[in-house]
Amino acid sequence: MKTFRKRKIFSFIIMTVLGFCPAAASYLPVHAAQIDYQAQAESNKLMTVESNEIAGWPQGPAVSAKSAILLEANTGTILYEKNIHEKLYPASTTKILTGYIARQHSSLDETVEYSAKAVNSINWLEDANIGIKPGESLTMEQSLYALMVGSANECANAIGEHVSGSIDAFVSLMNETAQSLGCTNSHFVTTNGIHDDEHYTTAHDLALIARQYFSDELLCKMSNTLSYVIPESPTLSRELVPNSKNNLLPGKPYAYEYLVGSKTGYTSIARQSLVSCAEKDGLKLICVVMQDESPMQFTDTVDLFNYGFSNFNAVNIAANDTAYNVRGSGSFMTESDIFGNGEPLCFIDPNAYLVAPADISFQDVTSTLSYDNLPENEAALITYSYQGKILGMAPVLFSHRTEFFDFDALPSIPMEDRDTETGIPADAAVLQKSTSTTVKNKDVLLLDVKKAAIIVGCAAGLLLILFITGKILHNRRLSKRRRMIMSRRRRRNNLIDFDRYTKNL
Repeated sequence: MKTFRKRKIFSFIIMTVLGFCPAAASYLPVHAAQIDYQAQAESNKLMTVESNEIAGWPQGPAVSAKSAILLEANTGTILYEKNIHEKLYPASTTKILTGYIARQHSSLDETVEYSAKAVNSINWLEDANIGIKPGESLTMEQSLYALMVGSANECANAIGEHVSGSIDAFVSLMNETAQSLGCTNSHFVTTNGIHDDEHYTTAHDLALIARQYFSDELLCKMSNTLSYVIPESPTLSRELVPNSKNNLLPGKPYAYEYLVGSKTGYTSIARQSLVSCAEKDGLKLICVVMQDESPMQFTDTVDLFNYGFSNFNAVNIAANDTAYNVRGSGSFMTESDIFGNGEPLCFIDPNAYLVAPADISFQDVTSTLSYDNLPENEAALITYSYQGKILGMAPVLFSHRTEFFDFDALPSIPMEDRDTETGIPADAAVLQKSTSTTVKNKDVLLLDVKKAAIIVGCAAGLLLILFITGKILHNRRLSKRRRMIMSRRRRRNNLIDFDRYTKNL
């Protein structure tokens, strides 16, 4: 307690001296005074919003952040994008990655010891902290609350040491994890986002990290908490009370009704950044704004959330897709007893949905089918897009009980029309090598019913033309043969008549 008070007193003395001594202040960095950040924020509003360039796409707001993204968490659909791939400094929004990794590699009741390095390697005058002393301990749960509510930088270091053995090893894990989540323009140097020129990410990469972070209910709760009490204990010399400065939280000036969780970030170089998640009407939206100015990081986020919820809908795929459905039931059904008991062989995941602008119809959406790198229970994957932008995906799942038939018992299907490897008809709805009643591999082929109908129609037309052509050629050959036979008969008859004539003479 005395150490904490000494720090506060020393900080007060320093600020007082600088306030009355311009000469001393001249030794401080002057870059902040040389930049008009508010003017820069206004200029950022004129930057191109790439999603606004898409034909038929709802026009998004002009935000003051240099980079911004609005992403639907469940589908990965990007609803709004502005300069989302520029490398910028994330400041304390880095801690969503730290918190996510900690949850993946530890349990809440583990004891986190705070080493001298973890506590003293931060600038306690400038960096957010909870004032814990070296040698003291908290549980992992308390450490995560302090990290997310109080944005405590020493907690990030201690968590890193606990999970990986050292801060450097944990930073390596951060970079590996980010890469595994699809981040392509990120490089992390610290556990907490304290400024380093080589510590950077993008709005897009942060959204990918946030997508995983906000899939954890406890992490959401932590990042949506105003204040948290850590009581005094045998391993903690005094009560600690981290408080949030996030103005999107309940009771704050820009409180957002549908907020799931949020994390702020700030340094004098990175400026304001904010990563947030909100949920409403079946949509779970993640918003990231970077290099913004206060309080516009909050107003920009609210504007983007409102834009998303007002202009986009979640559309159930199985209930609307007719291109891959038979009988309009969302299932790939059989029409004949040769397929067993008539139950669906596979079906579109009934829980899959896409996110599309409210004023376009499902018929405006383009779909493509893929069979690559699928999980064991999937027959195919359908990807839906609009104007080149992916709106969502739907796995085609195998039924739990599937009967297979003997394809070789179908003489009407010639071998040349079968798959060269499996010997299975290329126009079957579901293909399977095994005769087992349980699907154990994915040697399958699913067809777009409309396209298949067109192909079958064209093939039937071609066969009809070939049949008619063959019939005509056959008739011509028969006609020619008849003429030859008749000609021979006439010659033979003429010879007979000639012989008779000569005999009579």
